[in-house]
Amino acid sequence: MDKLVQAKEFLNFMNNGDTVLVGGFGMSGTPLTLIDTVAASSLQDLTVISNNLGEPGKGLGLLLKKEKLLKKAVGSYFTTNRDAVRAWSDGDLEIELIPQGTLAEAVRCGGAGIGGFYTKTAVGTKLAEGKEERVISGERYLFEQAIKGDVSLIKAHKADGLGNLTYDHTGRNFNPVMATAGRIVIAEVDEIVETGELLPTEIVTPHVYVDFIVLNKYVKKDGVFVERD
Repeated sequence: MDKLVQAKEFLNFMNNGDTVLVGGFGMSGTPLTLIDTVAASSLQDLTVISNNLGEPGKGLGLLLKKEKLLKKAVGSYFTTNRDAVRAWSDGDLEIELIPQGTLAEAVRCGGAGIGGFYTKTAVGTKLAEGKEERVISGERYLFEQAIKGDVSLIKAHKADGLGNLTYDHTGRNFNPVMATAGRIVIAEVDEIVETGELLPTEIVTPHVYVDFIVLNKYVKKDGVFVERD
């Protein structure tokens, strides 16, 4: 499989200061192997766009443990990770909050070549400060700009030989939309199957969106992620 690379190899396609889209919701559907690799790298000043920042010391929470690796986080739900709140309070991390539905739509627009959209969400709140407001049919709307990234790190269940992807239950969450909005897309997968083995109706992310595949080093046992034997 031409797209299959070792975990460290994908770092060759990342640079300091990159904007990185990361799939997952909490620890569900989170590309843990890819995040481990980024956390161990010498990269600096990354902006991460993701629904949240994992848990303390887990998932994207690992990036907070390394000085200067993470410059800014954009997402909707950071308060469950006390390390993120502490880093922001200490001035070590910029945070931009976006309502969850707005985040998903902004990334979808980025992947679809749409410049942005108007939404009523957040009108009249602090999140509206500095944003264009427009009255449509007598109601106030905010303009939200589309989001795109230099790199997308996503988690899928299976990949075939071409790089077509399927997802496992709730692991589908933000991953398919993140796959469309990154200039380079790296997918961590649990399993690689022969081309033709996946039914067309199973494929959620077509291979044209996927640049590289990394095999997941973790398996889930009794509700906990552990490294493969």
